Amino acid sequence: MVEINVNGKVALITGGSRGLGYAIAESFVLNGASKIIITSRKQTACDQAKETLEKLGKDNGKNVEVIPIACNIADEANVEAFFKEVTSRISKLDILIANAGAAYGETFFKHPISAVKKVLDLNVVGVFHCVKLFAPILEQSGNKDDPSRIIIVSSVAASVATDFGGTYGYLASKAGVSHLGKNLAVQLGPRNVNVNIIAPGIFPTKMSKSLVTNKKTELVDGNPLGRFGQLSDIQNSVLFLCCKQSNYINGISLPIDGGLYLVGTKNLSKF
Repeated sequence: MVEINVNGKVALITGGSRGLGYAIAESFVLNGASKIIITSRKQTACDQAKETLEKLGKDNGKNVEVIPIACNIADEANVEAFFKEVTSRISKLDILIANAGAAYGETFFKHPISAVKKVLDLNVVGVFHCVKLFAPILEQSGNKDDPSRIIIVSSVAASVATDFGGTYGYLASKAGVSHLGKNLAVQLGPRNVNVNIIAPGIFPTKMSKSLVTNKKTELVDGNPLGRFGQLSDIQNSVLFLCCKQSNYINGISLPIDGGLYLVGTKNLSKF
């Protein structure tokens, strides 16, 4: 039997205190990670994630240390300080999950330019900044047989021209960060750091709550599998991309959406 795991790995998950980031952290806890750095904007949220994740590990016979450090990934100075704090507390880094993101929804002619800029700063610039800082440490941990991993969390919104509730900055940011990930895979692959992108469809999380509540019929009917995503769909996919068995996978954009990217949905909003 092939065992898919991240035994002994040290992982950093941005936006890891809730939603998809937290679900990824759970899968790492249960599958052998030794340390997980969790960050989000609020220290209380990070601390709560540490408590519940370490309890999950203890309840399942896993010995894992969770390091909670608050950071606003959209703030350049904050990210620099975060990097210094993280590197003072770990000796290696094997996995970076660039998951922190935001969205803002409004009809086209009412959509503020400031909201687009704010989303791009977090969803694109923040990802680039984190990768730039942590890539040298990831390079030190990787080797040809088991490269270090960067997973960039994009969205099905990057590949279909459906307007997901007037989230114009989000749509642009996810298309941009997907292409950024492919470029980084070419540059970092020779340095024993594999970069892959995941493109989730619609998962019921705090960020998607309004869309899921108000547009459930369009979203489910438009999906070939006829359902929303489940957290296990993300967990299993990311775990595989981070395990040793996937060491020859680099630069892919993996849809985790039931085939939604193939068909799009009915138009979800109006100008």
